[in-house]
Amino acid sequence: MKKLIIVESPAKARTIKNFLGKDYEVIASKGHIRDLPKHSFGIKIENSKFLPQYRVDKDHSDIVNKIKDLAKKSEQIYIATDEDREGEAIGYHIAKAIGKGPESLPRIVFHEITKSAIKNALENPRKINMDQVNAQQARRLLDRIVGYKLSPLLASKIQKGLSAGRVQSSALKITVDRERE
Repeated sequence: MKKLIIVESPAKARTIKNFLGKDYEVIASKGHIRDLPKHSFGIKIENSKFLPQYRVDKDHSDIVNKIKDLAKKSEQIYIATDEDREGEAIGYHIAKAIGKGPESLPRIVFHEITKSAIKNALENPRKINMDQVNAQQARRLLDRIVGYKLSPLLASKIQKGLSAGRVQSSALKITVDRERE
């Protein structure tokens, strides 16, 4: 039985595997593996709560199946995605996709890809930071809520193919303007 480490980048996976040897399997998720559906709203609103309807993207179904298979055979699974909002969310979605609670998987972080940094991270795991996961999820839902309704209007009235895009900059500006008032 091996220990499994899940990272985002295939290049990072190869390097880490070389550092750790045969007792570890290292695999890359290649970024986000679950997202809101591309062709529908994907957010249910019930009792003033926003419930995202995440799906495994078709492009990632093979890698998710491979991660699930390796996870079943592993004695320990580590989430080692990047240490930012997106990385925490990717780790959370990996845990959900393989049928694990995010609190049950140790989360390791390192800021350099060296043997000593990886070993230190393995000796000092932490939990997935749900505050960061929720911050990323709030941004993603806000992008969808505004963008899904506004993008078709922009495309029909201003320019074909125009998208409302991310709204976090606009939301931040509104917040800053209110604070200044």
